[in-house]
Formats: sequence, C-alpha cells, structure tokens
Amino acid sequence: MKGYTKEDVLRLLEEEDVEFVRLQFTDLHGTLKNIAVTAGKIASILENGCHFDASAADGFHRTIDSERLLIPDFSTFEILPWRPQQGKVARLLCDVNMPEGTPSPLCSRFILKKNLEKAEAMGFKIEVGPECEFFLFETDENGNPTVVTHEQAGYFDVGPLDEGENARRDIVMNLEDMGFEIDASHHEFAPAQHEIDLSHGEALETADNIQTFKLAVRTMAKRHGLHATFMPKPKNNVNGSGMHINISILKDGVNIFDDASDKNGISKEAYYFIGGLMEHLKGMSVVTNPLVNSYKRLNTGYDAPVYIAWSARNRKQMIRIPAILKGQNARVELRSADSAANPYLALALVVAAGLDGIENKIMPPAAIDENIAEMTSEERDNLPMGRLPGNLKEAIEAAKADPFIAKTLGEEAFEQYIRMKEKEWNDYNTFVSEWELSEYLNRY
Repeated sequence: MKGYTKEDVLRLLEEEDVEFVRLQFTDLHGTLKNIAVTAGKIASILENGCHFDASAADGFHRTIDSERLLIPDFSTFEILPWRPQQGKVARLLCDVNMPEGTPSPLCSRFILKKNLEKAEAMGFKIEVGPECEFFLFETDENGNPTVVTHEQAGYFDVGPLDEGENARRDIVMNLEDMGFEIDASHHEFAPAQHEIDLSHGEALETADNIQTFKLAVRTMAKRHGLHATFMPKPKNNVNGSGMHINISILKDGVNIFDDASDKNGISKEAYYFIGGLMEHLKGMSVVTNPLVNSYKRLNTGYDAPVYIAWSARNRKQMIRIPAILKGQNARVELRSADSAANPYLALALVVAAGLDGIENKIMPPAAIDENIAEMTSEERDNLPMGRLPGNLKEAIEAAKADPFIAKTLGEEAFEQYIRMKEKEWNDYNTFVSEWELSEYLNRY
C-alpha cells in the first residue's frame, strides 16, 4: 500500500485533474460495488464517511437498520488508467461501518482485518500471492456474453493460436500503471482460458488487489469485444478456473516456513499450518468454492484437486509445497479455491486455519506423492482426510459442522452468508436445466 494520507488524496485529486471518485466496497458474495461522487464532495467524505443504504447490497440487512457508512482507506487511492485522461476517474476502497462509526460485522474487509490482527499479535506478517484464472469468451451481436470461442490454444501457447494475448497484455499493462507487480501471465489449459499471477504482498493488500484485478480484466476484455468470466466451470468437458493461494509468514522479516535441514525444506510451523488447513478445508469450502457451479470444477480428470492431501513432490495435490522455492520464498500453496470466492473471506479463513494449526501444533498426515486419480476407489476411500464436499449443499453442512468457520467470520456474517448460500442451493434445485430437458423430455 502507498501510505497516502487524507492530505495526499486531496492533493492528488487536484494535481491529476480528477473529476470523479468511486467509493468501492465488497458485499458478502465478493461482488465489488461502488458509489461515484464528484471531486468537490470528497473532502467531506474523507473526513466523515459516506452514508448509504446497505439494504440495496446483498449480504447486508434488508430495510431495518440498513443505513451504513463507507469509510475510505486513503492508502488505496488509485487513478483508473483505462478511464479518460481529462477529467480522470479515481477509486478509494472503503470499509463498511455502522452509523455510530464501529465496523460492520458484515463488512468483508473488516472480517479479514480482524483475523490479520491475530496474526500480528503473534508477531506474524502474512504474505499472499494469488494465481487467478479466467476465460475470455466472445459476445453476441448485442454485446451479451456467450461461452463461444473459436481458438484452440492450450497451456503456454502463443499468438496467433492464443487469440486473447492482446487483451491479456492490455490487462497487465493497465494493472502495472496502477502499481501492481505481475509475476507472469499465460494461456491456460482450456481454449480461451488465461492466468495472471500477482506478486506476493501483504494479505489485505492482496485481497484489495484481487478485486481491482477482476475489474481491470472485465473492463479490458470488453474493450477487445470479449467477455471475461471468473465463473469456475463455464463449459463442459474442459478444465475450470481456480485461484491458487500461495501463503508465506514472516516474523522479524524472516520467512518462518523455511528450514533447509528438513527433507521437504519446510519448518515445523509450515507443517502445522498445513495441518490447520487440512483440519478445516471441508468447512471452508463454502467460502473458497462458493457457487453451485464451483463443485462442477471440483471433479477428477480436470486438474482440480478433490481429495484433501499435501505433497512437496506431486504438484497436483490440494496443498503443495513448491520444491524450487526455498529461503525467503518458501510457501504453502492451496490449489482448491476458485476465482469466484470473496477474497477477503477466503483469505480470512486460510489465515485463521493455518494459525489454528500453528497454535495447536496440528501435524498433518503423511504426504501423498502418488497420483490420487490413479488409485483404486478403495484406496481413495481410505485417505486420512477424505475429499471436499461434492456440492454446495454438502459444503453448507460442512461449514455448519465446524464451529471454527462461524468463529472466524463472526456469527452474524456466518449466519447471513449461510442464508444466502441456502437460497442459492434451493433456487438451483427448483430450476429445470437444459440437461434435464435433453435427457428426459423425449423419453418420458
């Protein structure tokens, strides 16, 4: 973060000829929202916040006691490079507060902050590097999204086979104009699928960056006549899109996950962190894999991890220790999360689960280096930690069965989130799909 003060923001507004400021916040679904104000109104808002009706945003209370305050975080001030350069548009990410000024328990950003405070109290600085996957599809004659693509590119392919490389380049360049550090970008396995990896940063900044990243991807895709989607499994018979989460912990500037004397190159704290993750992954999945559609990605045969296992040698396991990353770069990689997840809630749970492992010295079961997909069904059934839930309903029940999930999110946020997910599952179950029509309409 850039460490801007209120005075810095006001100065930049004037120096950069900014006319509009978007006050952005995230609902419990993980959807970015905003209220746009003119630059002339911003001085008062920086001082007092911006009142808004939270009943209009999903995840907040409806009608009764719905007034909330948006409190801008000065350090998140950025000018949006894809907007006009005369009369520029800037953004400020905001926390959602109650009218009296206390944090709203339904504010996603506050939930992550609250869990990072525990890490700070333990002397830890949490660093996160996400690998974000998405699809670039064509639009129809009216500009509406489709799942149509005519490209046949695969992993690491280049143009002209990779027809999305120009859009991907513009995404990266615009993000770099905003101060992002991009580790790499490339075409992914499925046709029209892409990945952009963000550099490691502090956990809160990373969650903020993921939200800005999604906005930039969608905006630049539209400029290229394409539709960008972070839907986990938009097409049958191809790989879905995940969001691998790479975690490191620093203490006094030293990466505590590193241990050169260990056969896997990691410390006891790293093992405990893995143990905590494995202990809570089933309950966490309702957040890390939040959609009905998420569980259509989590099936064997499409490179998505299903069974709760870890390895320093098999890069396909759910939790991976990258063998070539040692010393200050040592990390734990969680591969099950997808890009539809609310990044604030997902990172809050990943951090809290890992810290629970460290605090309670939860050792994980032995590493599994074999290819689980090639095991017999009996061997898979005997894996010590089992598999993730098979659908959203199972994920909801797993979250309810693990009190740690409600404790991490806060009871009020947990109950509201579960209500939303139960409604989603019920809506899905009452909808007649194209598959059902093609399978049954002519036969019965």
